[in-house]
Amino acid sequence: MELSDLVTFSAVARLGGITRAADELNTVQSNVTQRVKALEAEIGTTLFERHSRGMTLTGAGRRLLPYADRMAALSREAVLAARDDGEPKGPLSIGSMETTAAVRLPSLLAEFHRRFPAVQLSLRTSTTADLVAGVLNGTFDGAFVAGPIEHAELDATVAFREELVLVTARRWQSLGALRAGTPESGPTALVFRTGCTYRQRLEQVFSEFGWPSSARFELGTLDGMIGCVAADMGVTLLPRAVVGRNDTVNVHTLNPAQARVETLFITRRTAHQYSALQGFAACLENSGEVIAA
Repeated sequence: MELSDLVTFSAVARLGGITRAADELNTVQSNVTQRVKALEAEIGTTLFERHSRGMTLTGAGRRLLPYADRMAALSREAVLAARDDGEPKGPLSIGSMETTAAVRLPSLLAEFHRRFPAVQLSLRTSTTADLVAGVLNGTFDGAFVAGPIEHAELDATVAFREELVLVTARRWQSLGALRAGTPESGPTALVFRTGCTYRQRLEQVFSEFGWPSSARFELGTLDGMIGCVAADMGVTLLPRAVVGRNDTVNVHTLNPAQARVETLFITRRTAHQYSALQGFAACLENSGEVIAA
């Protein structure tokens, strides 16, 4: 079984199609197609269902994917470990929730780049669930996620503590007014996609308010989220630091049990802690943001 076939298979599975996988892998579409077919022939079963919207995994493909990801991650880790001479350099992949990337990370990333210019750092945003999976399968070297996270294969450091607030249109001056002025089912919940911890928290808050059946509307960007709240399309839950002094919306304080959340920086416990990742962790610690657990 060729490692390059497994890497190609993983890319197609993650991106949902040949074209996007070819772009990411810097190759031609015919090469991606050939490698997928070769892997299917070697295993003796179909790994993808082809349809007009792209490609989705079959049952066999879903079972193979975690092994393919782990083998690709181990290969990448082996190369990095062999090249690691103690000087931070080379690629470093960091994941983050979008809210954290928008507010907490710019100064940290700037300081890291200033100290370690030979490191090619890439940052990708996603939900906590996807970020945890990405660290476990080696897609990310480390990630900023919403706590709590307890996993035998992960190390976690408390990086930030956030206060979550309910964000509404300006016309709602208080939570009491919101609750009195909306239908019995409650306002529309504006949320990121499934796997977002803040979405889960908002659904808990709505349930406690007596709105378990309120409508959900998924959005993909932070700017879009705040814009839709300002337009009175619905309400959302975000860290207070993210909303800042935005005068297009109102923020409402929740009780401590609803509001408190920790942002953790997680890494895979068994991974080689090579110099670039150590340098990033040192910058995070020296930033004054990291909170001792």
